[in-house]
Amino acid sequence: MTARRTTPPAAAVAADAHWEAKLAKLRARTRPTVTLTICDDEDLKKAAATARILDQDAQNTAEQNPRDKTAQDAARRTAASLETAQAALDEASVRLRFQALPRTAFRELLAAHPPTEEQVDKGYDHNPDTMAPVLIAAASLDPLTEEDAAQFLADWSQAEGERLYAAALRVQQTDRMDLGKG
Repeated sequence: MTARRTTPPAAAVAADAHWEAKLAKLRARTRPTVTLTICDDEDLKKAAATARILDQDAQNTAEQNPRDKTAQDAARRTAASLETAQAALDEASVRLRFQALPRTAFRELLAAHPPTEEQVDKGYDHNPDTMAPVLIAAASLDPLTEEDAAQFLADWSQAEGERLYAAALRVQQTDRMDLGKG
């Protein structure tokens, strides 16, 4: 079935002089994406977190004392330390990127992985055991295969496997809209 494009009512278009521009923006939207960052080096994570805190404190002090040369110098030093710590953390990290599937593709994926009776009793609308590696691979913007995903889910800790699956699932449920007050 091919979707047919209808013409909006002329009065509605006339009432909104910017309708064509709005419509173009709506058609050009990209699907939501999320990034899962993985770093096994706890020391680098702690160093970056500490540098962030020290930098924020120094920046606040510098902002409150704009003529204090010592405070300004400290702010520059902590900013440089933060940049160095963040660069080291970034270098040691792996980032996996996921994008929402088109709605129909996600619904088909849900239908292809129905929940077991036990899962239905727990309120599941799909079988995460069978769907997880498929969804992870389908939503990945990186060349991550179902086999890779299945291996990670089997080999990683329970919590890490759940975080991996949650990233691929969460992006399917990401809402970037606001009803506003209008």
